Amino acid sequence: MSHVLSEETHRNLLARIPQCTGREISDWLRTVEEGPALRFEEKVSWLRHEYDLAYGHAKAIIHEYDLRRAARKLL
Repeated sequence: MSHVLSEETHRNLLARIPQCTGREISDWLRTVEEGPALRFEEKVSWLRHEYDLAYGHAKAIIHEYDLRRAARKLL
């Protein structure tokens, strides 16, 4: 899967997002939850264009959203 980030890269990107965007990860995850139902890369593009995010940040946010959503389904 081309959209999978290494764990280290993912964590590093997540750590920088609040400083770079002025918003916490939890805020971004709510934004994604309330946003349109799209496929992974479409969500990344939506975040990039709607909120003027860098590709890496948008990809990390969507990846984190998908990880947390999958974890909820396992419970």
